[in-house]
Amino acid sequence: MKIHGLSALVTGGASGIGAGVARVLARAGAKVAILDRNAELAQATAAAVGGIAIACDVASDASVQQAVAAAQAAQGAARILVNCAGIDTARKIASRKTGSHPIGPMQRVIDVNLVGTLSCCAHASYAMLDLAPLDADGERGVLINIASVAAFNAPNGQSVYAASKAGVVGAPLPLARDLARYGIRVMTIAPGLFDTPLAGTMDDAMTGQVLRQVLFPKRKGRPDEIGALVQHICENQMLNASTIRIDAGLF
Repeated sequence: MKIHGLSALVTGGASGIGAGVARVLARAGAKVAILDRNAELAQATAAAVGGIAIACDVASDASVQQAVAAAQAAQGAARILVNCAGIDTARKIASRKTGSHPIGPMQRVIDVNLVGTLSCCAHASYAMLDLAPLDADGERGVLINIASVAAFNAPNGQSVYAASKAGVVGAPLPLARDLARYGIRVMTIAPGLFDTPLAGTMDDAMTGQVLRQVLFPKRKGRPDEIGALVQHICENQMLNASTIRIDAGLF
């Protein structure tokens, strides 16, 4: 897939990993629509990359439908979807000190990280089904979902977040099977520790503990490094139905 001139949707694109993805795709010539709950920050990021901003809560199916339709009306049906929207909750599932994990925050994390990702995939891919193929192979688009290495090896207090991201890791193969006949690929990226607002909520002790487990380089990743991987996935048609870890060897 040649990115130049194509429309792209980036959920959670106002900051962090999403903003890094938006920057890289815009530099590659994509028309970027940033979908985010933070309308003010989304507008600022969109202005910086020459894209558009659309208010969207991925946990609301109606909001997703409206955002996808608004983006299509503004810049044509998207050929690229990158699901970066995500939230965290750090709490043990049960302890004598804090009691049992309340259902409200638990449900919200699942709704945003897992259900929201699948909802965006459903509506974005549906808009791709009848588009003209981009090449002789019949490719019409690509869906890229951001998970986390927590899906494989999360610390204590991360059971809900890990479960939500494990669902995202489990999705690319069956999604790709559903969409293969339409020439739509599906990939997942599982980042390690990156320099984002979400990672900024970790205290210094936890950050240091994670970085000690990293092989090389021993630093937080930069959002644009994930953006570079997104660009490569878009451009490399043989990447489909699997998950790529980008974590500098975090075990």
